Amino acid sequence: MTKYKGIFIKNIYYMLAYAFDALKASDHKDIQVERFDNIHNMFASLLCRGISTQLKQGLYKEYREELEDLSTVRGKINMPGTIRSRMQRKCTVACEFDELSENNLLNQIVKTTAFLLIRHPNLNGEYKAELKKEMLYFAEVDLIDPKTIRWKDIQIQRNSRNYRLLLAICWLITEGLLLTTEKGQYHLAALVDSQKMEDLYERFLRQYYIQEYEPYIPGFYVRDEWMDWQTDEDKTDDDKTGLLPRMHTDVTITYGKKVLIMDAKYYTENLQEHKGVRSVHSDDLYQIFAYVKNKEAALVKNREDKDYEVSGMLLYARTEEELQPDQVYHLLGNKFSVRTLDLNTDFKNIRKQLDDIVYEHFGVSVRR
Repeated sequence: MTKYKGIFIKNIYYMLAYAFDALKASDHKDIQVERFDNIHNMFASLLCRGISTQLKQGLYKEYREELEDLSTVRGKINMPGTIRSRMQRKCTVACEFDELSENNLLNQIVKTTAFLLIRHPNLNGEYKAELKKEMLYFAEVDLIDPKTIRWKDIQIQRNSRNYRLLLAICWLITEGLLLTTEKGQYHLAALVDSQKMEDLYERFLRQYYIQEYEPYIPGFYVRDEWMDWQTDEDKTDDDKTGLLPRMHTDVTITYGKKVLIMDAKYYTENLQEHKGVRSVHSDDLYQIFAYVKNKEAALVKNREDKDYEVSGMLLYARTEEELQPDQVYHLLGNKFSVRTLDLNTDFKNIRKQLDDIVYEHFGVSVRR
């Protein structure tokens, strides 16, 4: 197959690349001509390419504290260990010292992910062979339990920034992992679950507009935004509003006096059904309505110039259902759009869909 859950397999790579701010022409030019029959082969190909590039630059190293019995002093002397050696009549000194090592978390994640793919029965032999060959360079790196990885705590330093996309691929694989002891093997039964794809979809949309528009159009700003509820009182009483949940937008685009708040939705079904009637998901519409009206109220309250236009959009990832939402509504003075983004197409068409949204709302475009 060439698609996974309604998305061209290669487009998952593009989404990853944008979402993790690592899109470079040299990184993805081959992906457009290489064909993959399943998602495991695509990720294996990306891992092979990423690991090969990293090996040419050298594996990332970190200083680790080592404790070792030596014949000469190195670093600090560990007295309990040295006394123990003397009691055993060994002519050694227990030393504590820092050593630059490849056996760090970043390399452990890459090696663990590679071995998970190697063990997968659907992976083509050529990718298994390539990954095994590359793993020879990871001989000093330990395997770890993928369930113990704390992804949010991983820090990318300047000298490890080349690992960003590589770790993004590892994240997508291992976070969708289903471990089983059946026959002592690992199985990737749910390589990409819906929640992980929803997170990726949201981040991809935001990063696309940040990378493709902010550097080229002055005054064009994209961010996710935390908002408070706007009360009728002149002064907010924290005791009254403290229990209200804060609002967090997926994508807020501001250009001039126009604001577009986008909420990214990645569902199996983009419409709800009640008593045989299909409609937009109620909670989604209430959510985007609250975002828009509170953003508008905040701008009016905090700015001398009241002439702001705030719009909202629910942008669903298109599914394979026949009926898809594609409507524009004007509710209480604001424009609300319910649209779908077709990910099951060439990436140039995805780009056009996203660019059309900006042109429709702000009247600007970027030359390419």
